[in-house]
Amino acid sequence: MKAKSGDFVLPGDFLGVSEEFVPAEGAYDDDGDIKAMVVGMVSRDDKNKRIFVVPEAGSPPILKKNTTILGQIMEVRGQRALVKIHAIKDNPRKLVVSFVGGIHVSQAQKGYLAKLTDAFHIGDIIEARITKVVGLDNIDLKTSQKDLGVVKAMCTRCRHFMDQTDKNEVTCPNCDQKEKRKISMNYQV
Repeated sequence: MKAKSGDFVLPGDFLGVSEEFVPAEGAYDDDGDIKAMVVGMVSRDDKNKRIFVVPEAGSPPILKKNTTILGQIMEVRGQRALVKIHAIKDNPRKLVVSFVGGIHVSQAQKGYLAKLTDAFHIGDIIEARITKVVGLDNIDLKTSQKDLGVVKAMCTRCRHFMDQTDKNEVTCPNCDQKEKRKISMNYQV
């Protein structure tokens, strides 16, 4: 039974099928079934074939396009860096579940970047902006603007946090290791 506008739903509740609707804000596609991502009220746009869940007041924040997040680099391989999303910037409420996003090499910085490891390393704390959310496990991020990127770099040799020494360079105060990063203008000393 598909949900009607005004129905109260909980996360994971069935809303409809992907043959009839496109999931919009507060909803996601789970192998053809569209489900609620948050607690709230269903809103259907039958003309455009979209289905939303309007979050209830005071509910936890949800991830959506153009939201700035704080996260930590979990893995850097080939063309993509994986980021564990910890919080939404300037939002005191915690995320209900853990999310993982990805930064493609083309979205890391403006201009050409030969290796993604010239921008990020495992353990770095970053600010990134969401460019696309598809379900719970497909979140695309970018760090190409000046206010986005690494806000705290971790030394690959001794795991201490590093100091910024140049526009795109950090140095470890513990072991004097120098490394490249895509540094945010909000880098923390």
